[in-house]
Amino acid sequence: MFPSKSYTVEQALSKMQRYCSYQERCHTEVRKKLVEMNMIADAIDHIIVQLIRQDYLNESRFVAIYVLSKFNQKKWGKNRLKQELKIRDISPILIKKELDAISEEMYVNTLNELSAKRLLQIKEKNVFKKRKKLADYLLYRGWESHLVYEKVKELIP
Repeated sequence: MFPSKSYTVEQALSKMQRYCSYQERCHTEVRKKLVEMNMIADAIDHIIVQLIRQDYLNESRFVAIYVLSKFNQKKWGKNRLKQELKIRDISPILIKKELDAISEEMYVNTLNELSAKRLLQIKEKNVFKKRKKLADYLLYRGWESHLVYEKVKELIP
């Protein structure tokens, strides 16, 4: 096995600045990348502190952009968003703040559009199977079960 490349703290910091400039990152992603670069724990902590001080790394900015982009582009519901952010070790307070920032009107409109679009794609003739397919799809995308079942009843009586 070949020894992996080693980096000085300055080189690693520079590399992480570019990494964080390319797109918003969370602390967990940066820490993982630094571990992959074989940096020691003290160096990792030092680099992360420097990135925060230089505003390359900002957890609240990351969460705001993440929630907005995944909601708008992938049409994820709040459950899925919360789950994905928890995986990234984001604080529950920050998660709640950004999820609450999604307007109720926009949230319901997105659910309506997504469910109507999916319903047109389902070719199932059996009403029960059709309901199940629509519900499973919406639940997988992280929409709350009470909203999903109301919507399924409304669209497939």
